[in-house]
Amino acid sequence: MLFRARGLLILAATFIVFIPPASAQESMHGMMMPMMGRDTTTALVLPRDEVLQPIAKLENQSHQQNLFKADVIAAPAEMEFVAGKKTTVWAYNNRLPGSLIEVNEGDSVEITFINKLPQPSTIHWHGLPIPPEQDGNPMDPVLPGQSHTYRFTLPEGSAGTYWYHPHPHEYTAEQVYRGLAAPFIVRAKNDPLKNIPERNLMISDLKLTSEGAIAGNDAADWMNGREGQYVLVNGQFQPVIDLKGTERWRIWNASSARYLNLSLSGHKFTLVGTDGGLLEKPVRDLQQILLSPAERVEIIVNALGQTGATNLQVEPYNRGKMGHVAVEKTTKIATINMQAGSSLSIPDFLRKIDDLGATKSIKKLIFTEIMSMANGHHSMEFLINGKSFDMKRIDFISRVHEVELWEISNKSDMDHPFHVHGTQFQVVETERNNVRTVSPYRAWKDTVNVRAGETVRIKIRQDFPGLRMVHCHILEHEVQGMMALQQVK
Repeated sequence: MLFRARGLLILAATFIVFIPPASAQESMHGMMMPMMGRDTTTALVLPRDEVLQPIAKLENQSHQQNLFKADVIAAPAEMEFVAGKKTTVWAYNNRLPGSLIEVNEGDSVEITFINKLPQPSTIHWHGLPIPPEQDGNPMDPVLPGQSHTYRFTLPEGSAGTYWYHPHPHEYTAEQVYRGLAAPFIVRAKNDPLKNIPERNLMISDLKLTSEGAIAGNDAADWMNGREGQYVLVNGQFQPVIDLKGTERWRIWNASSARYLNLSLSGHKFTLVGTDGGLLEKPVRDLQQILLSPAERVEIIVNALGQTGATNLQVEPYNRGKMGHVAVEKTTKIATINMQAGSSLSIPDFLRKIDDLGATKSIKKLIFTEIMSMANGHHSMEFLINGKSFDMKRIDFISRVHEVELWEISNKSDMDHPFHVHGTQFQVVETERNNVRTVSPYRAWKDTVNVRAGETVRIKIRQDFPGLRMVHCHILEHEVQGMMALQQVK
């Protein structure tokens, strides 16, 4: 078998086994990988062509104005993805995906997290501008059987499409692939698109054994990141979307590692928002958009003048997976039934996004990977600036309210989505093969894909003191070391 490490080809005469961190191995469900070549999954028949169901909203228990208060319970739950077979997932409030939290700019949020899992866990409020001590960092675990209340207030200008998921040290990947993820929307007080009907599409994937159980990670999953056999939309397999006239779609990539190069089978759509909310101006007449793991977008789709069925699908995208992998192919994830309806216009201007301004310092972050021998087996390490994550080591020091230029360079062999906690940033430019490309539009982002051989430059500012995480959002890579600590003073 041939594998790449730092651009070199390595011939492996034995099976490849990847060894996860020791604490993760001690999980009661186990994270030891089977040998490469052993397939623990099979093709099961999942129900399809059912009408897409909306994601249930989490009920607000508060009667106080501008306060959202609720309990979020993480616990095992049984689902029936395959007729006659029970699948045990880990779910928030017994739902897959978890319930939608919907609030307004300026609201305060008080969520009591109750951990009924066999592992420590946290809730990370992905993308939200909140204090570090409220953000579910891995150094703040909620132990099995315990609870913790998160409290924060969402500032003006924070409207956007966010989500929440676990972030416990070395258990994040398993808890997410077992089902723990849910959407979070912050609404603007003045939304120029408020008259356009909305639809939420949370995309994830599912890997099942022949018995219908959630499969553990195998060697390829630890190397490339986990991709299941089934792509789900709102927890459903290949559902049907009835599109009438014009709609605003919020789309989440809640997969561990799957890249979503989305298309509407040739039909055009308009990009109006990214992770941190609306763009300044709509980007019209798109036919594809790439979402790396954890990214979100808002798009306007239109069935005017078109009738009949088309597909929401994932087009091939080469992210540089290593080892013997299948050729990428187009994957249908939903059927869209187009129906004539009202014509709703999209304004030419959506909102003002000010440039973050002059930068006071430069930080450089380099993604690399190493393949090595351990206990007679090959193992992978995914590194930032040549180091594997250590919760006791500070890797970057920043100052509150100071704008920085970060250069994120990918010197590994596959794409890595860069994510930073607690703030949104602006992409300035990318550079690859000595060609610099200025960002085509200004937007707020908390996750950006960095292709192999590419450098992405961003402007970023942290507005709360404390510890922040920066990491690759391919969750298996994060677990294997591709994460760092930022101290904001």
